[in-house]
Amino acid sequence: MRIYLLLIGSVAIWGATWISGRILAQDIGPFSAAFLRFLAASVFLFLWSCRMNRRLPVCSRDHFPGLLLLGVSGVFCYNFFFFSGLQTVAAGRAALIIACIPVIICVASALIFKEPLTRKKIAGTLLSLTGVAIVLAKGNPLVLLQSPLSRGDLFILGCVASWTVYSLAGNRVMRHINPLEAVTWSCILGDILLLPFALYHGLVHDMANALPRDWGHVLFLGVIATGLAFTWYYQGIKAIGPSRAGIFINLVPVFAVLLGFAILKEPVSLALLGGGSLTLTGVWLTNR
Repeated sequence: MRIYLLLIGSVAIWGATWISGRILAQDIGPFSAAFLRFLAASVFLFLWSCRMNRRLPVCSRDHFPGLLLLGVSGVFCYNFFFFSGLQTVAAGRAALIIACIPVIICVASALIFKEPLTRKKIAGTLLSLTGVAIVLAKGNPLVLLQSPLSRGDLFILGCVASWTVYSLAGNRVMRHINPLEAVTWSCILGDILLLPFALYHGLVHDMANALPRDWGHVLFLGVIATGLAFTWYYQGIKAIGPSRAGIFINLVPVFAVLLGFAILKEPVSLALLGGGSLTLTGVWLTNR
């Protein structure tokens, strides 16, 4: 039960990142936003790891390739695509594209790790995707198919590919290193890779012109949405596997809509209630 609560907590926080990231992407360039997010995350995670483990985070030569892959996929690539896509794509549409991640993870896990792709997993995944589509399309999922993919949509699809690699690689890395240290080093290595690109694309200018609210979003995205939520997610992967943990990603757009109602006073419709129920049912079925 504790693992499931941690996974639900992580995806609830990630639901809020679509609102926070959308706001931040209007004021700061994608590389600058990604670098500042993971600078905050790296500092927080390094200090937390030292406190929890009573030693410096371990990054041995044997573990370095796996941790570097996590940094490239989950930090560098994912966040460049994330902030680039949110410059032009509405948070709801982006969240729906992201909702196909569990399908990709399930198939990839079956092909790579030989995890059984049972009828319950397939049914639960499809049910969750249907629910998410109903929520974000306000009861008519076919509307989502009428507009062609834009450049921003392709960036969000890049998030799908990056997160799939991140989840599958994390499953292997977790066999040799604890989740907190893995997330810490993946953030540090990913942020080092982001630095030269951020500098080239105007990091100094963006920092000088950032508003107080921008720094608030940077801290939320870095410390809460990365430092805490990433660690919880990896604990879930280690406990129940990448495909079963990945299905919880379907809850992210549902939480995004719910938080939109709570924070932005957006209305809650029957489509939201019905689609949210289908999504939760799909998560339950897959993890039954």
